[in-house]
Amino acid sequence: MEEAKWYVLHTYSGYEDLVKKSIEQMVENNNLQDEIFEIKILVDETVEERNGKKKLVATKIMPCYVYIKLRYSSQIWYLITNTRGVTGFVGPQGKALPLTEEEVKRLRLETVVTDFSHNVGDYVKVVSGPFEGQIGSIKSIDTAKQKVCVVLSMFGRETDIDMDFIQIESAN
Repeated sequence: MEEAKWYVLHTYSGYEDLVKKSIEQMVENNNLQDEIFEIKILVDETVEERNGKKKLVATKIMPCYVYIKLRYSSQIWYLITNTRGVTGFVGPQGKALPLTEEEVKRLRLETVVTDFSHNVGDYVKVVSGPFEGQIGSIKSIDTAKQKVCVVLSMFGRETDIDMDFIQIESAN
């Protein structure tokens, strides 16, 4: 059986969320959980302040593209390319071309951290995302989801922020 790989779908502008939901529904309806594993839209979350209120705003990093991890077959290609909003797979003449391991790492489609050595109370530095460069302390760790809650000082207040393991490093 072929190993699942990451592919890129090209969509109409503004259809990324619709395509993601449609494919998730198709997977559910046709029991394709063993063929299609993950669907991602790359977003960058930033904190914006308007009228004195802070709001988390998600901006698409690569509009018109949806990333999908699947076992490629002509049946899957047909189902996906006939989904509303999809213009096709990214590759030569619309043929699906899987992403290389380097591309998957660079795009952060898979974030597996095996050597997480921080503990609650440790001081850490944020290395990516909207809070990059800030230092805070770890409040809680969820190893199953590879998430950590970090307490950062923002605007004179302590604020709890959930982050991925790969977004932090030791502050020492």
